[in-house]
Amino acid sequence: MLKNIKIKTCDSVYYPMEDSYLLAEQVERFAFGKVLDMGTGSGINGIAAALKGCDVTFTDISDKAIRCAKENAKLNGVYGTFVKTDMFDGIDGKFNTIIFNPPYLDSKKAPEKDIALDGGKGGREIIEKFLHAYPKFAERKHTVLLLESSINNYEEDVKRLKAEVVAKEYFFFEEIAVLKISSDIY
Repeated sequence: MLKNIKIKTCDSVYYPMEDSYLLAEQVERFAFGKVLDMGTGSGINGIAAALKGCDVTFTDISDKAIRCAKENAKLNGVYGTFVKTDMFDGIDGKFNTIIFNPPYLDSKKAPEKDIALDGGKGGREIIEKFLHAYPKFAERKHTVLLLESSINNYEEDVKRLKAEVVAKEYFFFEEIAVLKISSDIY
């Protein structure tokens, strides 16, 4: 399915790269039920879930990203709910699958004002905020698919959360991994 997803680039919206595709492959494997695609950007992960028949809510802090995700969803013949929000603010209900490809670069190393890359101090602020908040929005039976990097020590979250690494890819400067946090584990 992933090969058939069409994504249009949009100005000032994170364009899917290796991390997005690695996560989308795991969405194809593990997403089910009611899905929240947090920080949707171009919408690739929510689209992958919708193509599986999931009921998807696409969210992003950026108006441009929401418009882009809507266009890409339409381009792929899928529908969903689109919400402009900062993390979980204004989100109602609970979800079976929560997908997040967070910004994970330290603010000092991220390009200025690039919210798609700036993860705050140590590259962990956004991730920690997400990990603290998501349980309130997760159904009893749920899966969280979270992309992290060796840059911000994803191995620590694997131990702390009893998460399963379901995919990883190596690059010359980092290793990216998709962590799966399930209700039967968490």
